[in-house]
Amino acid sequence: MALSAWLFLGMVLFAAGAAVFMTRRSAIVMLCGAELMLNAANLTLVGFSRLDPTHADGQVFALFIMLVAAAEAAVLLAILFALSKHSGPAEGL
Repeated sequence: MALSAWLFLGMVLFAAGAAVFMTRRSAIVMLCGAELMLNAANLTLVGFSRLDPTHADGQVFALFIMLVAAAEAAVLLAILFALSKHSGPAEGL
């Protein structure tokens, strides 16, 4: 697959994630949009790393981005659980 295809797919995924993140008010849906944007960045990094198979820099950065995304999701869910414990169910989130 050509690099332009990887970049186009990453651009489409990033645009979809940004649109979801900016238009929705639910914290869970906004988190899904942010995760989609991070995965689009991962896709472009891995696409660029395929240009030179001897260097795996893009794949290493993608791994770090996945770790940050997992930590972000864990922190947000912990905050939502803490808020629901003190104020009842989070129907508006």
